[in-house]
Amino acid sequence: MTRTQEFEDLRPLLFSIAYRILGSVGEAEDAVQETWLRYASYPTEPASAKSFLAAVVTRVSIDVLRSARMRREAYVGPWFPEPLLTDPYEDPERSAELADSVSMAALLLLERLTPLERAVFVLREVFAFDFPDIAQAVGRSEAACRQLAVRARRHMDEGRPRFEADRRERAELADRFFGAFRDGDVDGLRALLAADVEMVGDAGGKAPLWRPAFHGPESVAKVLTSLVEPFLRIGGAVEPHEVNGQPGAILRDRAGRVLATMALDILEGQIQAVRMVTNPDKLGHLGPVGDNFATLRETNEARGKDT
Repeated sequence: MTRTQEFEDLRPLLFSIAYRILGSVGEAEDAVQETWLRYASYPTEPASAKSFLAAVVTRVSIDVLRSARMRREAYVGPWFPEPLLTDPYEDPERSAELADSVSMAALLLLERLTPLERAVFVLREVFAFDFPDIAQAVGRSEAACRQLAVRARRHMDEGRPRFEADRRERAELADRFFGAFRDGDVDGLRALLAADVEMVGDAGGKAPLWRPAFHGPESVAKVLTSLVEPFLRIGGAVEPHEVNGQPGAILRDRAGRVLATMALDILEGQIQAVRMVTNPDKLGHLGPVGDNFATLRETNEARGKDT
């Protein structure tokens, strides 16, 4: 097998490692490309292509993350990872864990970790790498990596509980949510929301944002239903779609251009959080991006005709 073939076989794994470390589709793709360039020019044949490439993409991602953290501190409003519709890496025996690890909630928890802790956690807890390979990847001793893993696991466990394992139950609840959402059914929507539900949007200062967050089922249900009917009437579409391994949707304008993604956190049979990404810089990898400002103006005009 040639190096090119080996690399292409491992590309899904490399992207998935990089995305979980970086939370950015574009940066993860760049890290994978840089990994290929280093592999292609490497003078000798590594004993294990998988271990070598995983180590390289991890080191590259750590370097990128360190510089990205300064930019994120100056980010306008709430920061969310770039939405991922499909994780290219699959492992049927660990599908639930992989989906959980790429969720918006999990990636936001990972933001609490140092770059080294985050890399060790991803390699160990998500992809089950052995500590010798992890030590090689991050340039630390095995003992140090074990300590990093313990600290990272403790920080993650102190955060939000894991999502329910029953994916079918989550999907059914999401179907009911989007049905009530499209119908403008405030009561039906409210019944699905947890008492402490929050709706948060990542606009990055480049798309409309009413306020950083809405809290409580009454507030969230009303703001969602107040805009959906006129939005649909002007040709908008709400397409249910898995987002970051969890139930969600893509919102499109009448021309099919992407306006936003919506991801749902579901726990104990209720929706705990609604996270929307409207920053156009984070949506370009999903296809042509629409104009949220123009769409909101048209939606508000359609609302005004009803009053």
